[in-house]
Amino acid sequence: MNRRYSTEEFWKGVDLLRKIYNDVALTTDIIVGFPGETDKEFNTTYDFLKKIKFYKMHIFKYSQRKGTRAAVMPNQVYGNIKEERSRKLIELSDKNEKEYNEKYIGKEVEVLFEEPHVENGIIYMKGHTTNYRLVKVETNENLENEIKKVKVTKIDKLELLAE
Repeated sequence: MNRRYSTEEFWKGVDLLRKIYNDVALTTDIIVGFPGETDKEFNTTYDFLKKIKFYKMHIFKYSQRKGTRAAVMPNQVYGNIKEERSRKLIELSDKNEKEYNEKYIGKEVEVLFEEPHVENGIIYMKGHTTNYRLVKVETNENLENEIKKVKVTKIDKLELLAE
């Protein structure tokens, strides 16, 4: 995809960020199924992403866009292959996110609350920590656009539940 850096250079950048910033949560966007992507290339990418261990990966399946160079490239990747690759990376992302979040149980964090959310009749306010972790707190109080310190009590799916 014409990236002008190597995985080694990228790894050095990630390593530097992790050394400088305490508890940095790095995310990335990944496109699977770009024309010409082989099984070997995907597996190399998977192994690299497993090593680098992003907090969260946003996975997108390549889709042809009329008028682009990639749309007419040979070796287009079949939809079922893109689907399987996407599923595999989403599973890895969810595993990483769960492991990161487990480290927060019992800790106090600051959250910028963004919006109310109702689940199973329970009202929550949802927001993000300074390092992008999603937190929800059960409350009837409107905390939109407020920063509050909360204590994480457990994980609910991939979200931190706090009080």
